[in-house]
Amino acid sequence: MELEKSWNKVIGDEFSKDYLLKLNKFLESEKIKKKEIFPQEEDRFSAFNSTPFKNTRVVIIGQDPYHGEGQAHGLCFSVKPGVKTPPSLVNIYKELKNDLDIDQPQHGYLQSWANQGVLLLNTVLSVEKAKAGSHQKKGWEQFTGKVIETLNEKKENLVFILWGAPAQKKGEKIDENKHLVLRSAHPSPLSAYRGFYNNHHFSKTNCYLEKHDKKPIDWQLSEI
Repeated sequence: MELEKSWNKVIGDEFSKDYLLKLNKFLESEKIKKKEIFPQEEDRFSAFNSTPFKNTRVVIIGQDPYHGEGQAHGLCFSVKPGVKTPPSLVNIYKELKNDLDIDQPQHGYLQSWANQGVLLLNTVLSVEKAKAGSHQKKGWEQFTGKVIETLNEKKENLVFILWGAPAQKKGEKIDENKHLVLRSAHPSPLSAYRGFYNNHHFSKTNCYLEKHDKKPIDWQLSEI
């Protein structure tokens, strides 16, 4: 498991711990059984490799990777170019339009956010094809919990964006004296109407970053 060097420096020790060794064995056994796992192995740590620890300014916490063919590529809510934009991301784009008057792009590829320091972190980093939640409680939650704990302790003035109850639970121990924590309903069509719309999280993020002398995020996604 390859990890970007600034991340490796702060959480690399996790890879020798029992829970991650067991998780690795589980993933290997699934591969031997010819099960289709998303995202592809080389994309599993894309969130970290796209957004080094030293560059992280904003953290958006997702849940499982997408479990449809060709969707997941290691960044939460994002899909590769050419893949239809999923419903939750369509709703994120609606809120972007409402908040910052940014028009919806014709794709769902969020790489440019990651490149600017937005860590797009799923709490579970793999899933079996067409089986939502199939890799929950295998060890990923402990690993991503350590990631959030490390960011909370070692960084200052981050913005944590927590959409939905699972993300909010994951962020319970974040020190709100050091960081900005933004919470709302999840952008899923099942819950977006319960408080996701009009949360203004994108503009609030940039206001906070600027207040702390950090460069704001350019949320505009160019066409690809």
